[in-house]
Amino acid sequence: MSQLYIGIDSGTQGTKAVVLDSDSGEILAEAYATHALLEDSTGLREQDPAWWIAACEQVLGEVTSKVDAASIRGIGVSGQQHGFVPLDVDGNVIRPAKLWCDTATTEQCASITEKMGGPEAVVNAIGNSVAAGFTASKVVWLKDNEPENYERLATILLPHDYINFWLTGERKTECGDASGTAYFDVAKRGWSEEVLAAMDPSGKLAECLPELIESDQPIEVVQPELARKFGLAADVLVSSGGGDNMIAAIGTGNVAPGVVTASLGTSGTIYAHADKPVIDPKGELAAFCSSAGGWLPLICTMNVTVATELTKAVLGKDTVELNALAEKAGVGAGGVMLLPYFNGERTPALPGATASLHGLTPGNYTPENLCRAAMEGATFGLKYGLDVLKRLGVNPTEIRLVGGGAKSKLWRQIVADVFGCPVVRPVVEEAGALGAAIQAVWCVQRAGGADVALADLTAQYVTMDASAGAMPVAEHVEKYADLYEKYLALDAAMRTLNA
Repeated sequence: MSQLYIGIDSGTQGTKAVVLDSDSGEILAEAYATHALLEDSTGLREQDPAWWIAACEQVLGEVTSKVDAASIRGIGVSGQQHGFVPLDVDGNVIRPAKLWCDTATTEQCASITEKMGGPEAVVNAIGNSVAAGFTASKVVWLKDNEPENYERLATILLPHDYINFWLTGERKTECGDASGTAYFDVAKRGWSEEVLAAMDPSGKLAECLPELIESDQPIEVVQPELARKFGLAADVLVSSGGGDNMIAAIGTGNVAPGVVTASLGTSGTIYAHADKPVIDPKGELAAFCSSAGGWLPLICTMNVTVATELTKAVLGKDTVELNALAEKAGVGAGGVMLLPYFNGERTPALPGATASLHGLTPGNYTPENLCRAAMEGATFGLKYGLDVLKRLGVNPTEIRLVGGGAKSKLWRQIVADVFGCPVVRPVVEEAGALGAAIQAVWCVQRAGGADVALADLTAQYVTMDASAGAMPVAEHVEKYADLYEKYLALDAAMRTLNA
């Protein structure tokens, strides 16, 4: 009888679930449910964790109805990083979860950093800076703005931890997702007493942290009532899970040095596996742990497909038309260059920056060049992140490309040419859900006594689409090297206005 594993990927916009057959490597079933979002002009971005659970119930109900549920052996969960889920002593959610994209906590970032002795002291203590997206500032925001709710706080969970809590009743976390809280020492792989004291000198927060486990350890079996509801066996294990980037790394086979994953989503990420901590003294790089037992140095940029989506909207074009126009323009977009800071920028740290079009003339101000400049500008932004990784000793042999932009053949070629590196694309696009299922296989097999390596499992389950690769073209690489220097010069010239 086949052994099946469920992977759940709970993101900001929705929840995806897949069922992986561990024998054949096939995805036997999948389902998706959307989430609502609470937001306002102050930068507030929140969700009720009950929405995540409702979405999980929906997708679990759908996928278990399509397969033999009794054959399911494990469940893995990937969740949006950094969100803050506050629980009281009885395990009830105190208030809506503040998300990674909530920027209403910038004042708290500055406060924590000041109490730590400045940015350099923070990096020395934990390997990361205190960014607005990270969890620490959100916890202090609760203390500063809702003291009655803070008084009730008994447990701090991250989004994937909360879904694991719902599945098992256990309050646990693992190093990968925990390393994005900004109160976790990535080198020592443990909580930072120093930052926790800066957040609240009373010592309360140390009592609110979940148990820390290793990535190859299971949380516990699924709670009996949920097992009965979905037709599962009583001994189905829930793996440690992890943050979305950490689990997507597993889902793209990025579990050994040399591979770099780049995501062309609304925002962009670029990250690699490392066998030891990779810490940036300048604080531009997120020095995360992985959910594979190692480390995951990562760069995030805020503007990738947002640039092409806005260009499509202005020109009244669809995706197919945008790609066709961009291809006609050719390398360099006729001299038009886009600095794509529509949402500000995280890397480089320019939260108040705006986008700029440069090099316009009567002859090159065309739809073709605008479309091409949107793709090239967003790719140059990711190239900046790749250069940070290279500066810290991470040298890619290939780029594994995921996200909506990776569906474009032209954009894959642009990435190969700008990065000067071969580009490949995984067959399974849902890297988060697949990675969660693979990690569940790993945890279940190791819990059963098998000495299985995660790299062997990803080699078995993660395959590349041979028809969707791209090799750098020497002539284009040379042209883009010159254009990238002009991009950096444009960025430097605009820093005074964009600071």
